[in-house]
Order: sequence, then C-alpha cells, then structure tokens
Amino acid sequence: MFKCGIAYPRCKCILPLLMLFAIIFDIIALSGRGWVETESGRERASIWEKCHGSGEDCNSIMNYAWGKATAALLIIGFILLIICFILSFVALCVPNMPLMRIIGAILILAVILQVIALIIYPVRFTNELATGNESYLYSWTYGFGWGSTIIMFGCAIFFCCLPNYEDELLENVKTKYFYTSA
Repeated sequence: MFKCGIAYPRCKCILPLLMLFAIIFDIIALSGRGWVETESGRERASIWEKCHGSGEDCNSIMNYAWGKATAALLIIGFILLIICFILSFVALCVPNMPLMRIIGAILILAVILQVIALIIYPVRFTNELATGNESYLYSWTYGFGWGSTIIMFGCAIFFCCLPNYEDELLENVKTKYFYTSA
C-alpha cells in the first residue's frame, strides 16, 4: 500500500526552481546594504560601501583591492549561475545528458568563486576596516550569499549525478521502490 521511491523526472522542475532561488538570493546579497553591522547600529557596510551614522558619511569599499576582488568574484559567480539556469531548461527539457555534467561543472566553478569571495570579505574587512571599539555582526544579506552558494553546490551535485540515471530520468524503466508493503 505505501510506496516510497525516487522520482527522477521531478528533477526537471525542482532543479531550475532551486537555481531560481539561488539567483534571487544572489541578487539580495549583491544589492543588500547590511553585510556587516555594529551592535550599536552606528556603522554598517555592504559589499560596496561602509557607512557611519545615519548613512550620510559613506566610504567606498571599491577603493580596496580586496573589495574589488570580492565584488568581481560574486558577480562572475552570479553570471555563471544565470548561464546555468538558462542551460538547465535545455538540458532537462530535451534531455541532453552531456550538457548536464557541463552545467554541474560550471556550477562548481561558480561555487568556488563565491566561497572565495565570501571568505575574503569578512577576513579583510575585519583586518582593515573594523575599529577595535565596536563589535561587528554579519547580517542577513551576507547570509543570503552563503545560502545561494549552498543551493548552487547542491544543484551542481545533482547535475553531475543525473546522467547516471538517464533511463529513470527519461522514464524508460519502471520506478524502483525502496519499500513496499504487501
């Protein structure tokens, strides 16, 4: 009566949807103003600028090489994610198995770029811009950057593994059930 199994054809809908969520999370991370905030609320910083007070006294983080590198790596990862999102429709609708592994490889490259950017930022920010008298907290927009990266990593694994289940994906075989009750 109760049957449980993996329905591979559902990946045609779920993977592009997950990648869409990763795109949305990356947009929030890139456009967000609160990557770092002080506990007192006197300072805040984004990937682009550091502001004191009510936001009128802002200094660009793009004056630092690490700021430019962080922004460039995140933007390149975002562009690669959009390319993979578009290619995923082709790969999963046609289905084109070699293209799925290529998408997985591109996503892994995007994950590597974003992880490097998300590590560079807090290390360099703390060393160069943080003052010793304030306690800094990494905020929700920085978390969205990590969320996007984690989703991209999961999608990359699925895109690399799905070609191994080509018959199941194309619905050429009967569904295998892990548990069946008589």
